[in-house]
Amino acid sequence: MHDDRRLVENRLGRVLAERITPAIYPETVPLKASIWVAPGEPVPVTEGLAAPRTPIESGARWGAPWGTSWLTVEATVPDAWAGRTVEAIIDLGFDQNMTGFQCEGLVYRSDGSPVKGLHPRNQWVRVASPAVGGEHVVLHVEAASNPIIPFSPTLLGDKSTAGAEPQYRLGRLDLAVFDEEVWLLVQDLEVLGELMHEMPEDPARRYDIVRAIERALDAVDLQDVNSTAAAARACLVDVLAAPAVASAHKISAVGHAHIDTAWLWPLRETVRKVARTTANMTALLAEEPEFIFAMSQAAQYDFIKRHRPEVYARVKSAVSQGRFVPTGGMWVESDTNMPGSEAMARQFVHGKRFFLEEFGVESQEAWLPDTFGFAAGLPQILRAAGCKWLLTQKISWSQSNQFPHHSFLWEGIDGSRIFTHFPPVDTYNCSMQGREIAHAARNFKDKGRASMSLAPTGWGDGGGGTTREMVAKAARMRNLEGSPKVVWDKPADFFAKAEAEYRNPPVWVGELYLELHRGTLTSQAKTKQGNRRSEHLLREAELWAATAAVRKNREYPYAALDRIWKTVLLHQFHDILPGSSIAWVHREAAQTYAAVAEELTTIIERAQWVLGGARTGPNTFNPAPHTWRSVSAGGAAAVAAAGHPCSVAERAGGGFVLDNGLLRVEVDAHGLIVSVFDLEAQRETLAPGSVANLLQLHPDFPNAWDAWDVDLFYRNQATDLAEADFVAAETDSQGSAMVLVGRSFGSSKVEQSLVLRAGAHGLDVNTNVDWHETEKFLKLAFPLDIHADRYASETQFGHLFRPTHTNTSWEYAKFEAGNHRFVHFAEPGWGVALVNDSTYGHDVTRTVRADGGTTTTLRVSLLRAPRFPDPETDHGAHHFRHSLIPGASIGDAVCAGYRINLTSSRPGVAEAVEPLFIIDNDAVVTSAVKLADDGSGDVVLRVYEAHGGRASALVAVGFGFAGFQVCDLLERPLPGDTPASPEGTGVRLRLWPFQLVTLRFARSHDRTSSEI
Repeated sequence: MHDDRRLVENRLGRVLAERITPAIYPETVPLKASIWVAPGEPVPVTEGLAAPRTPIESGARWGAPWGTSWLTVEATVPDAWAGRTVEAIIDLGFDQNMTGFQCEGLVYRSDGSPVKGLHPRNQWVRVASPAVGGEHVVLHVEAASNPIIPFSPTLLGDKSTAGAEPQYRLGRLDLAVFDEEVWLLVQDLEVLGELMHEMPEDPARRYDIVRAIERALDAVDLQDVNSTAAAARACLVDVLAAPAVASAHKISAVGHAHIDTAWLWPLRETVRKVARTTANMTALLAEEPEFIFAMSQAAQYDFIKRHRPEVYARVKSAVSQGRFVPTGGMWVESDTNMPGSEAMARQFVHGKRFFLEEFGVESQEAWLPDTFGFAAGLPQILRAAGCKWLLTQKISWSQSNQFPHHSFLWEGIDGSRIFTHFPPVDTYNCSMQGREIAHAARNFKDKGRASMSLAPTGWGDGGGGTTREMVAKAARMRNLEGSPKVVWDKPADFFAKAEAEYRNPPVWVGELYLELHRGTLTSQAKTKQGNRRSEHLLREAELWAATAAVRKNREYPYAALDRIWKTVLLHQFHDILPGSSIAWVHREAAQTYAAVAEELTTIIERAQWVLGGARTGPNTFNPAPHTWRSVSAGGAAAVAAAGHPCSVAERAGGGFVLDNGLLRVEVDAHGLIVSVFDLEAQRETLAPGSVANLLQLHPDFPNAWDAWDVDLFYRNQATDLAEADFVAAETDSQGSAMVLVGRSFGSSKVEQSLVLRAGAHGLDVNTNVDWHETEKFLKLAFPLDIHADRYASETQFGHLFRPTHTNTSWEYAKFEAGNHRFVHFAEPGWGVALVNDSTYGHDVTRTVRADGGTTTTLRVSLLRAPRFPDPETDHGAHHFRHSLIPGASIGDAVCAGYRINLTSSRPGVAEAVEPLFIIDNDAVVTSAVKLADDGSGDVVLRVYEAHGGRASALVAVGFGFAGFQVCDLLERPLPGDTPASPEGTGVRLRLWPFQLVTLRFARSHDRTSSEI
């Protein structure tokens, strides 16, 4: 037999595109259209519906960037269409290849009830089935003219710079008959055609499909597709009915619409993206009984609850039916590398609590398909929040190494393990195309031990979610020879089956590092600083407000703290905190963080005034978890003297020498540090012949993803900023000495103060940068005389170790890594820490010198200047604080990291304040002191073991309590053995390395409340 397969395949492509698909709508009449352009920001639905309209025609231009237009379309159903299915086709000017990144619309009826969203792959609106002849149809569209943001420098990323030129041209506006038989034929042919292309050339099954398609195409009258579609479908019945083999891979399809809470659009537009998509999905759920849709991010549910209650009512109804599934249990799909310990915990507290209160649902899976890598502390946070499973997709984007598993156990720093799944379909926007489904089966790395995977299915980012075509394709692949078996599933049902099947999955220990998007640890420094400052102000606000409630019976600001936490958590979304959103997003973030700081400062000060009995006085509040200058953690008292004052002297050869009896620091005439000598250990910190405090400037033009990526070749070129505009020295009234350094380069300036304080074991490096560079990367280098094959980086509730060498491609790929408040290097008996108040990215390299010693160089990433998506990323003034601490242990690093971030230990009031808790072991660190979220007045203490070893600690409780419970993060009692037991008037804790424990204390005395 002659091989004519290619002939049939090519024939199918043309006939589908040019004859069969157009026949889905065989009869049409034009829709009459009129428009009203909202003058500013989006208006309420009632206002948009009532506004006067101006006629507009198909083909007309509309839509200034970020504008809103209200479009009304209307027509009368012809009498001849009575009894048939009628739909409106409304093309706002879509590009079908740009789902989620352009104009969108939400359709309303005249009474204000929502119908569905309009998107590039979802331009239809069902009007009637069956239709009534002569009925007048009126629909209203709230149309958003969001600009298409090119992946190149653009001013479209902020309304103030985007201009007013219309972006779109209205396309097809028709009322049309929908021929379901033709539509079904299209689905049949697409599924079989796509399957055929993915099959090997030799099996008989492929030939069976070719011949069946050929017969179907022969049965179609190309001049009368509608009357012959049924006959064509009959030719395909047998090949569509052939069942899959017993060993076929099983795919759990989950309806999905990944909506970035902000990215190439501002937060206010996400509110509408969510409303459009959920209106779409609730409509589809009503039509498709097997379809399941899942949506994460409690904040997005809250958006529509507050701003689109009519859509939210439909969502709540669908959730109650078990068809619309809240998943993930987080406030947003956050970054996980940079949020602090408490913030990461509160993502789950607020997310889970919202789902429980609104729907009575508790998600047991974390859903983070697009997050840029996963910190090693996350597994125990998941466990403490009551989660069992994790889903992500992004690790498949890694540049260098292919992750070896798709289902596995992920082990965190404390030993907690989470069953984790990476969908082998390699997308979180699966559209049920044959190539995607076949790829999932071929790509699955756990064959022979497991047989199932998950496919998040639907267009995201305002693309409208799952389409009726995807549902139809999945139905045909439910049990189809040559294809994996596809079934709609809830995420929890998939995970339960997958975990039960995979009895002994492989284990991955430590962080899930994404070998891509490393620049997100540095981009948009002010957003990162706003987050860090907010996290620590929240810690203080809870601490002092709780202390005032217990000590002075003052009202605890539950509502304000709840609202502020949600605001901070919202801005930890994985395109806000990482710095990869448009200028509008980061401009608003700066304003939000300023407002948050002002409100939290007010809460803190009011609590302190109540606690101290006056507004001014000699005592100092200590919010850090360790005693500071004799002031107990969480208390207030007079500050003890700092110790030996500092001296400053001129250095031979130029520069200055600082000395406080603990450290001797030499700074040369260029403002570079040439020696940091530990007088107690009689040891030099810096490598021989090297200089520290060295600013280095690199070109920064990655191959793609400007704000996201740093590519290793940036290191090939570096400019040492060694020349100084001035170097001077001075002392202050606090007994500190400092060297002041000024530098200029390009269009930017740097001023630094190198400060040695009385009694301090660390040298403070304060760096002020007026940054006006483009496509540059600024680093701050510290070459250390230390031999270590690994170093510690702080992460949530502990630290992880990374190698200083590059033995393998996995280690080589970690050329830029993240930390929280500290990094630490150690030889037996001596170490060095560098702590910071707001930076995350860093790199570590090591060389062996001619003298045989090892130089380990730590470089802190300060600033970048990518041009996309914000062409002026980080231009302006910045302030960074670091402290280099010779002789530091891990415990010293932990303590100093908190201290540099909690410098708001402001002088307070005359009356001393006793802390609510005193812990007798510095390895057991307080993460939060607060009142219980349920308003009971119970006091919650969260601690963790911070040094990486076993720890026993007595928690002395400074108030009367009737009992205590060990709880999960949602403050619910945990069953079984606990690490806590009563001892005297306190609690004895016995913790394993990095163990996290939440204690809830019921207060024993009567309480009354009054305003703070």
